[in-house]
Amino acid sequence: MNLLLKKIIAETKKYTKEGNVATYIPELGRMDRNISGVSIVDMNNNIYSAGDTDVKFTIQSMSKPIALLLALMDNGEKVFDKVGKEPSGDSFNSLKRLATHNTEIPFNPMVNAGAIVVTSMIKGNSKEEKFNRILNFFKKMTENSDLSVNMDVFNSELKTGDKNRSIGYFLKENNIIEEDVNDSLENYFKQCSIEVTCTDLAYLGATLANDGVSVITNERIVPSRYATIAKALMFTCGMYDDSGKFALEVGIPSKSGVSGGVFSAIPNKMGIGVIGPSLDKKGNSIVGIKILSEIVSEKKLSLFS
Repeated sequence: MNLLLKKIIAETKKYTKEGNVATYIPELGRMDRNISGVSIVDMNNNIYSAGDTDVKFTIQSMSKPIALLLALMDNGEKVFDKVGKEPSGDSFNSLKRLATHNTEIPFNPMVNAGAIVVTSMIKGNSKEEKFNRILNFFKKMTENSDLSVNMDVFNSELKTGDKNRSIGYFLKENNIIEEDVNDSLENYFKQCSIEVTCTDLAYLGATLANDGVSVITNERIVPSRYATIAKALMFTCGMYDDSGKFALEVGIPSKSGVSGGVFSAIPNKMGIGVIGPSLDKKGNSIVGIKILSEIVSEKKLSLFS
């Protein structure tokens, strides 16, 4: 597997020159567009990797299905009284459907509006306690007790997150967010600023692929039902408004982030984490999608194979 991954990294390296790194969060604009890497963790905890797998980057929207799992464990499926389960067809930070559709609840937890609602539903007696629970849960899901927040990225998001603030206040006005909106937004920005590597992402995917059970300890981390929900929403909504195309052409549950990462969960087989900071117009990693596509094709991993 390592030889295959090295071959794929070498063959796809040219795609790092296409697209652009995200600049609307200034700190993300500092990322090196030439980075590319991939890690795979299988159900026996074998790790395979190639490329820039030691490079740290912030998790961004890849945090959304993980925060959803914690919210589900805190609230059960009442979470879906506040956020829907359907693809939106709009960009991840769109306000349009919230304001014009016949329901004000966000379409799904993978768009910013839905993710902000989900983060607001995580339990705790203070903003700090809620975020500590989020961070500790991410540590458990990645099998990495050293995860931390990149404070430079967090402060950059805090300064430039006005569109997310407008979404948050719209949701608060319509009683969809019940908690303090500023606290919820701050925890959301901080959640997106957790630093990970490709291997951390691969472990996220592996835990979901293993039905919510750790591939290291065999401990059940999340209920099977919630792991299924997360994978289903990743499959239908996880690649922004290119999710349908990705499902058709690649065919595995995946979630991307504007740092250029993508993590995938292939049920009962493996988790995959990739990085490539240069993005297409939808906000997805160009080289990351090429890497995933090649792995899936070579190993016949599509859910439709």
